Amino acid sequence: MNSYLLLVILMSLSAAFAYINHRVIKLPFVIGLFFLSTILSLVVLSSKAWDFGHFSEIKSIIEHTDISNIILKIMLGFLLFAGSLQINWQDIKNQLKPVSILAVGGVIISTLVIALMLYEVCSLLGVSIGFIHCLIFGALISPTDPIAVLGILTKANVSKKIESTIVGESLFNDGIGVVVFIALLETLKLGNDKINFSHFGITFLQEAGGGIFFGLLLGYVLHKLLKSIDNYETEVLLTIAFVMLGYTLSSYFHLSGALAMVIMGLLVGNYKQNKAMSDTTLEYVHKFWELIDVILNAILFIGIAFVLVVIDFRITYIFIGLITILIVLFSRVIIVYLPKLILPKFTNLNSREAKLIVWGGLRGGLSIALVLSLPKSEAKQILMIVTYMCVVFSILVQGLTIEKAAKRLNINYTAHNIG
Repeated sequence: MNSYLLLVILMSLSAAFAYINHRVIKLPFVIGLFFLSTILSLVVLSSKAWDFGHFSEIKSIIEHTDISNIILKIMLGFLLFAGSLQINWQDIKNQLKPVSILAVGGVIISTLVIALMLYEVCSLLGVSIGFIHCLIFGALISPTDPIAVLGILTKANVSKKIESTIVGESLFNDGIGVVVFIALLETLKLGNDKINFSHFGITFLQEAGGGIFFGLLLGYVLHKLLKSIDNYETEVLLTIAFVMLGYTLSSYFHLSGALAMVIMGLLVGNYKQNKAMSDTTLEYVHKFWELIDVILNAILFIGIAFVLVVIDFRITYIFIGLITILIVLFSRVIIVYLPKLILPKFTNLNSREAKLIVWGGLRGGLSIALVLSLPKSEAKQILMIVTYMCVVFSILVQGLTIEKAAKRLNINYTAHNIG
């Protein structure tokens, strides 16, 4: 199967599922697509029992497609720029303290907590897995996914404070999580059982610090170019070129392309935006990137649907996955409530807001893309099952109930502003 035919299939399924969701199921876009894609993946997986020949063919195609590289090296840059372009920096700025704690300290603490608990659970169940693999899982599952969060919170009607905190965290912590993941993955590929902390620190600073600086540079140059002309076709093309070139160069220079795209999007979408672009250009640029966001989200979740086909399911691994869902939720409680208890004035969150932020920490396609990029091993099979189960629970359970949780806690947008 060639690449174009695969794209035709993904686009056709995406359009069909989007239509079914809009007309029949009527769930938020991200949740509806993920729900339907999960059903599709179960149907494809069940074909192993009644049509083994075609199942093997589908599995072979997916194994050779390298979905993780498509997501990480192509789609992620577009998705993060599109998402950050729509964000009001002033809203994020007002919640910068809790966002910074959750996005940096939260990812690191969560990685350690999840790794330690997963390692103990596997040991108790007699499943052999190295601690380095547990740390890698902690790093890939700790970041909340902006792709999932942005699509769901717009429908949840939560207060602006909560929305800004969760969205701000999700935009930045994926870059931090990817940096930690890359550093740990390098250790694994070198065959080291112990982490070289000096190498880890240098990699972290280079990826994170360099990504932020590069994003500021790209954003400023793009801002100047947009300001120098008034032609919406050319200006839309400039944004596309900067995303593609900037994300590619970030990878080449070993910088965090995820952070670079977030920073560039925030800068272009907020820094003297009205002076850089006319009203007509603003409308075209934002509408174009909204459409890109919708299309790529659809393709992403349909693509993820086929991940189940390459997973070797075992009852023990599924049991570990169920326990891990609780572990991930527990780690989320720790990283939200620990700074609230230690630095209450710094975080400025009451108990009801903290509860909603805990429940609003959704995981998504980024985690699955990262786990797919691991070298082949028995540990990878375990982590793929565990990751998929955590993402399914996060999007289908947490995503579907976050609006009800906000209403129950009486901190939805209307109640927040009246109170």
